Formats: sequence, structure tokens, C-alpha cells
Amino acid sequence: MNIHEYQAKELLRQYKVATPNGRVAQDAEEARQITKEYGGQSVVKAQIHAGGRGKGGGVKFATDPDKAAELFKAMMGMQLVTKQTGPEGRKVRTVFISDPVDIARELYLAFLVDRATSRVTVMASTEGGVEIEEVAEKTPEKIVKVVVDPALGLSGFQARQIAFGLGFSGDGFKKCVVFLQNLYRLFVEKDCSMVEVNPLVETKTGDVIALDAKIGFDDNGLFRHPDVLAYRDLNEEAEEEIEASKFNLNFIKLDGNIGCMVNGAGLAMGTMDIIKYHGGSPANFLDVGGGATEDAVKNAFRIILQDTSVKAVLVNIFGGIMRCDVVAKGIVNAAKEIGISVPVVVRLEGTNVEEGKKILAESGYNLIVGENIKDAAEKVVASIK
Repeated sequence: MNIHEYQAKELLRQYKVATPNGRVAQDAEEARQITKEYGGQSVVKAQIHAGGRGKGGGVKFATDPDKAAELFKAMMGMQLVTKQTGPEGRKVRTVFISDPVDIARELYLAFLVDRATSRVTVMASTEGGVEIEEVAEKTPEKIVKVVVDPALGLSGFQARQIAFGLGFSGDGFKKCVVFLQNLYRLFVEKDCSMVEVNPLVETKTGDVIALDAKIGFDDNGLFRHPDVLAYRDLNEEAEEEIEASKFNLNFIKLDGNIGCMVNGAGLAMGTMDIIKYHGGSPANFLDVGGGATEDAVKNAFRIILQDTSVKAVLVNIFGGIMRCDVVAKGIVNAAKEIGISVPVVVRLEGTNVEEGKKILAESGYNLIVGENIKDAAEKVVASIK
């Protein structure tokens, strides 16, 4: 789950991580009044779950209170397009008014989970305010990378290593070390999957401040954090993803035309890869999980087929805890109740696989069986072509 910048900054302040003052404005007049409180100038920031807002026109400097009101009116309700939103953009429903900061340097900082090491990794760079991918490609030597031992946490010497790497000295160095340790505590205690501060700034008075912040959370840990779950903004999620969450289905909408229904995240990723390898394009990531019921399978089909761009569906199930006959019954029930008008290729393997194949064969519906994952991928791509 992702949250907005203004919500991320609320959390940062709870952990004594310095951020600029800022408030959400409900209307243009409030934007004007907040700007007056900040000395007559402010930064007006559109709130959507996507990066690159500044380049898209979603972050503007207001030189006076009237300008802040004018910018609020322009931003509220606009369709903000960035590199991460795609050409359709996202509608702006919240505008955040921030107190300007006298910046000396812009830096980059992120805490994330490195799946290669199964550990929290800190990435930092003196090149703040730009995409870290660009820095990694052009000047990789400017990235400091520190892997944190989960038993020890972020050690003092590691925090100092990062602060040195970012070029801090004197009082700023001490503030950066504390900043890092508090941010790590937030990351662990709130079950975060990513905390990105870009830019992290050093002010001309020597303060260390998170000028912007993005925080993502591990959905599996949200039951421990009702305060975080309260930040969820359904307007920022695809309708299909919201519907899938009601049935404990892991669904992410993509831009292809082959719907995927798979059990297990790793198998789902592999399925999407082999579809691409054979010239197709996946329309979604959908993991029904290891213990899905017939009803869950039926609803998974319904959610996939809500996307009018889906021209075929590939079902790839490896039955362990989940039985192949249960999946087959779910598919047949979906065909009966929903009506499936696109080609469906099914590959089953594992527990009760023969029973599952028999159910499909005797269903009376035109369900294409894949003998293995390669065969299934070739058939689903061919069914469209």
C-alpha cells in the first residue's frame, strides 16, 4: 500500500524525522491563509501516488498568497500526467501547501528491501532531485549502498558511513546520523517496503530535512497498523485492484491483452515472462494464493474480464495446497455464471490434476488445455493472433 506525501510526512514527524511545515488546503482561500502563515510564500503540491509530479506541473512555487490561491484552483481536479501515471494521468483530489526551505544541497536517500539479500538496504547519493535510475546508469560511483543486518539493525558505524558518503560534516553530520537512525526505526516498526526521501536536503542553516517522501507498506503487515491502513486512498487504486482485495486476491493491472490467473507470486512472474517471450503482453498480475476457493477463482475470472482490453486468458496453476479440481470447478462456474467470450488456455499440474482435467473436458465449454507452461503460452498467444 502506498500513501500520499502529506501522510508520509505525518509519519516522519512521529519518528522525529525533520520535514518542512505543511498542511492540506481544502479550498483556495485556505491555501491563501496558509501561505500568509508561512511568511507570504509557499510550495503548492498536487497529491497523487506517482513520482515526477514537478515535471508534470504538480509542484509550483507561490510567490505570494494570491498566487497560492491561483495555483490551488489550477491544480485541484486537474488530470496530472507524469512518467509513472501513463498518458491517462491521475486526477488531483488533494493539494498540499508546504513551507519553503532555503536549500543548500539536494541529496537522495532510500530504505528498501533487497530481495537478493533478503535484507533492508540503504541507498544514498549526493545526486538528489533526479531519478535514482538515471544516477545508477550514468554515475553509479555516486551511490552509497549499505546492507543492514536484521539482528543488529542500522548500526552507528553504518549511519556514519552513509553520512560521510553524503558529504556531511560537523553538526550536519550528527543530524544526518540521527535522521538515518530514526528513519530506519520507522521502516521496521511500520512494516514498510520502501521509504524514499528525494530530495533529502541540507539547508543553509545546517539542518537535515526530508523535503519530499514516498512510503510503501507491506500489505501483509497492515493488520498490525490500523493507523496506517486509515491512510489508504481508494481513489488512487485501480477499480479491479480494490475489488480483488475483497477476495484476498493479489491483483495488479497492466497494459497488455492476455489476462493471467496464477497461484504463487513467483509462478505469476514467470508466467508473465513466458507470455512476453512468445510475443504476447500480460494484462495483469493476479495471484489467487495457495488456498483459493472455487468462489475466489470465479471472482478472479470476473475481475480479469472486466478489462475490455483482455482478448484471452491464461490460467497457470501448480497444485500443492491448492487442488487442481477446485480450480477447474471455479473456471467452469465462471463460464456458467459470467459467460466467457474470449479464448481460455488452462495449464494444470500437481494435486488432483487428472480430476481437474476431467472436469474441464466434460464441462462442454471450449477450454484449451496446455500440456506445459511453454505449450500454454504458445497457445494463448496464438489464440489472439
